[in-house]
Amino acid sequence: MSRRSQSGGLSVKAAERLRPLLESFLASTDTRSRIAFDPVEFPHRYSDPRDIEVSALLGAALAYGRADLFRPKVDGLLRHMGASPAAFVRQLDVPGARELLHGFVYRFNVGTDVAVLLLGMGKALREQGSLEALFVRVWEAHGSMHGALSDFTAALRDVPMGELRRVLGKERGLHHLLPSPLGPGAAKRLNLYLRWMVRGPDAVDFGIWKRVPASALVIPLDTHIGRIAKHLGLTQRNDLSWRTAEDVTTSLRRLDAADPVRYDFALCHYGMSGVCPAKPVADNCAKCQLLSACSVGPRLTRSRASSSGP
Repeated sequence: MSRRSQSGGLSVKAAERLRPLLESFLASTDTRSRIAFDPVEFPHRYSDPRDIEVSALLGAALAYGRADLFRPKVDGLLRHMGASPAAFVRQLDVPGARELLHGFVYRFNVGTDVAVLLLGMGKALREQGSLEALFVRVWEAHGSMHGALSDFTAALRDVPMGELRRVLGKERGLHHLLPSPLGPGAAKRLNLYLRWMVRGPDAVDFGIWKRVPASALVIPLDTHIGRIAKHLGLTQRNDLSWRTAEDVTTSLRRLDAADPVRYDFALCHYGMSGVCPAKPVADNCAKCQLLSACSVGPRLTRSRASSSGP
């Protein structure tokens, strides 16, 4: 029987086989030690929910490229923002944004791009009380995660662009930082932010947004999750699109309908750490707890065994 059902996602039998393997895998993952290698480390510095949601969105938005390059950028901004990032953005104005971000550059983004994000968060806190309230308003209006995220970023971008351009220059990578409209991409960093805010609380995720159910979350799809998901039969798609993210999430809902993205952190770091790299390593595959559910590892380990011979 196919590992996939006719309606998409894992078949019921495949899900029954995979679930205990993933549960064991998740239980054996030292998630606390991996937090230091993840942008979720930034919001873990704070205890107030408003500081958590503000620092998390800043960290998630800039978490692209090499970690050793984006981490100092985020860290420098948060240090300048002081003990309460939420209080800082509530009071931030265009002159303050210029003082903070003049000369800021990180790959696709310049100071104007980040100023839009910070001013947008400040406006949301002043008008809605929290970033959660802003997201819930657009999510309830849409009923779809894709539409809600698109309107969420549009609301954040509703700031005085003319004044910002005069003092900081033209924006450069604003659509990369805050895509609006969302488009066909997987929106990995936005879905990552939602995972942090909505699911949990546990060692990694905060669970501070109580009005959005974890069941509605979509997997934060990146190259690591895309590769491992295909190895495990969670999708047959090869691209990193929203459709693929939904396909993987559909399969994960067969494993846990209430909390489908609960395996994301462990699986992603399995790839990030190099244990499950883009080019499989037979020795690693032989030790993998997920080997029996993998479409790649068993062939590789059998090939190694036959080549070594008697």
